[in-house]
Amino acid sequence: MSIKYIASSKLPTPWGVFEMHGFEDSETGKEHVALTFGTFSPGAAVLGRIHSECLTGDALFSLRCDCGFQLQTAMQNIAEEGQGFILYLRQEGRGIGLLNKIRAYELQDQGANTVEANERLGFEADMRKYDMIIPMMQKIGIDKVRLMTNNPRKVKAMQSFGLEVVERVPLQVGKNRYNENYLKTKSTQLGHMMSEHHFTETEQDDSKE
Repeated sequence: MSIKYIASSKLPTPWGVFEMHGFEDSETGKEHVALTFGTFSPGAAVLGRIHSECLTGDALFSLRCDCGFQLQTAMQNIAEEGQGFILYLRQEGRGIGLLNKIRAYELQDQGANTVEANERLGFEADMRKYDMIIPMMQKIGIDKVRLMTNNPRKVKAMQSFGLEVVERVPLQVGKNRYNENYLKTKSTQLGHMMSEHHFTETEQDDSKE
């Protein structure tokens, strides 16, 4: 396995102080992070999330997706639970990279949906892999999880690596008028498990448009 643990430090956040564990993939040069909160009891099913990097949603507050809302809600849920983890994986744009993601956004501006845009650029709809989570989970000492996700691929990935997913916890937040079609496409074409009446919507200030 090409994933190597590098170092850990404290990460104060609005929801509490997390522990941040850094990992490096020597094959790809990418750096991944595991965030942990609280103390884990042996054998307990720990609340957690696998989150793929989304610069536009996580850091630039984009309303085109639900990624930033999911990350913040996951961190808040973990803090309220008193323990949990997030694996933050550097797989921007479902694995196609930031610049290709911007190219895909350009196609979406012209009418393509998120799957069509990736495919027109010559990519699969979802290029992400999850094998890097094995050493990350071993390092933080968790093998039984309650996974916050709407994506069945993440559940199957964890199970295929010998991790027990005791529960899938829906994470349906951030719906707004800019990402309605995006969320519909994730449900109908990517198999994400979403229930319309369980979605938490976000408000936008359109006065500055």
